[in-house]
Amino acid sequence: MPHDPTAADATTEQPPTLPTGRHTGCPFDPPAELTALSDKPLRRMRYADGHIGWLVTGHAAARAVLADPRFSSRYELMHPPIPMPGMPEQMPPAPTGDIIGLDAPEHTRYRRLLTGKFTVRRMRQLTQRVEQFTTECLDAMEHGGPTADLVQAFAQPVPALMICELLGVPYADRERFQTQVATLFDQTADAEAKGGAHMALLHYLNELVLAKRAEPTDDLLSDLTTSDLTDEELAGIGGLLLAAGLDTTSNMLGLGTFALLSNPDQLQALRDDPALAEQTVEELLRYLSVADPLPRSALEDVEVEGRLVRAGETVTISVQAANRDPRKFPDPDRLDVHRKATGHLAFGHGAHQCLGQQLARVEMTVAFPALLARFPTLRLAVPPQEVPLREHSNIYGVISLPVTWDKD
Repeated sequence: MPHDPTAADATTEQPPTLPTGRHTGCPFDPPAELTALSDKPLRRMRYADGHIGWLVTGHAAARAVLADPRFSSRYELMHPPIPMPGMPEQMPPAPTGDIIGLDAPEHTRYRRLLTGKFTVRRMRQLTQRVEQFTTECLDAMEHGGPTADLVQAFAQPVPALMICELLGVPYADRERFQTQVATLFDQTADAEAKGGAHMALLHYLNELVLAKRAEPTDDLLSDLTTSDLTDEELAGIGGLLLAAGLDTTSNMLGLGTFALLSNPDQLQALRDDPALAEQTVEELLRYLSVADPLPRSALEDVEVEGRLVRAGETVTISVQAANRDPRKFPDPDRLDVHRKATGHLAFGHGAHQCLGQQLARVEMTVAFPALLARFPTLRLAVPPQEVPLREHSNIYGVISLPVTWDKD
């Protein structure tokens, strides 16, 4: 019999809000306040608009919610877990092409069309291109050295070039495209600059879709022009892939390098055995959990961990807490490249698990060993506490990562 929390919770203190101040001494650890709340896998939480919903910190509970179709991903049904300046009280529905904010059957339609474009085999076929782009970025970084901002020189351009490759952005347009993308995701850019970059990218993606319909090439957008998707849907999907496939991977490369440089024994283990690359990537994904949190809304009464989640209540899954759950990962606060981090939730779980996860894995599996091999003496150029962090974003990372190395 599930526990109805209404009466019991009425006598307790006001439920906590979602802790967001992630930097608590170690830049890679969840907020101390969140860790303190993780003693229970599911607990009441107060939302930005006053709604009393739920916070999930346990790994098993997180998987259960993410896999359950009784929990909706539709934005307009959710209460925002944290204050969002400029956002209306009622969250709007997902824009056209944004499959993250849809449920079945709309989500199923898009997902079926896209899944075949992101198979493990197809993504691994792109390995040669990832290696080429990685080498080009490392060449430029070395030429301009012996200091660099790793974010601008490496972490951003590698996934940006791969997104260009995936979407079929012509070479003549790539510099302009990358400049707009960099502005859009620049944490130091003002709202006007970001708004301009966003509008320019939307306009470009609409033009690109029309070009692919007229003259298809060997890329994902051209493949999709043979489907029943409208031009608006194709442009929206292009924008989603851009946002989801670039910002997350870029921040994993930047923050992941920071984590390895801060754990020299783990960095040395990867240097000594490049075959650990795939395992290292999985452990970094678990350890850093840059995309967080994942909200859902209950469509009906659902029992989770013996508690009754009522229809209409929002549930927020803390990926970083779930990936540090000691019941799933022993000694979870330690970065261990020898760990088999199978089952982490960095890419989500269930019907909405990240479509581009295999491409992200390929990019990181190539990029980290290549970076360390090219610069054996790579190190931070500033004290660790001076590395600026993206603390006010749903994608965590570093704003910049100043590094240096010894010239031969």
